Amino acid sequence: MSNAISWFEIPSTNFERAIQFYNELLNVELQPMEVDFKMAFFPYKEGGVGGCVTHGNGNKPSQEGTFAYLNGGDDLSVPLARVEKAGGKVLMPKTSLGENGYMAIFLDTEGNRVAFHSMK
Repeated sequence: MSNAISWFEIPSTNFERAIQFYNELLNVELQPMEVDFKMAFFPYKEGGVGGCVTHGNGNKPSQEGTFAYLNGGDDLSVPLARVEKAGGKVLMPKTSLGENGYMAIFLDTEGNRVAFHSMK
């Protein structure tokens, strides 16, 4: 097993708002798709860990329980500076993990507690 995580889903109450938030936050374009419910995929490389924003599959946004750490890129300060501009709220600022890099926790527009990780 190369990764303990293979997939994650971030639930939304307002699908379009959530897509816009993560597009702005990560400076990417999530790819929407509709099956029995709505999904918008984060970019990822084949064989890597993937994930999406979901709506209509029974999952509900939460500040409790398991949460995802998104890749903060080369420097966590860059995406972290976009959180509040995109409509979220920083819950824990950039915090050192020593030799393991840095982390920060934020609340997205849907009420999910999510984190960033980077080495800088």
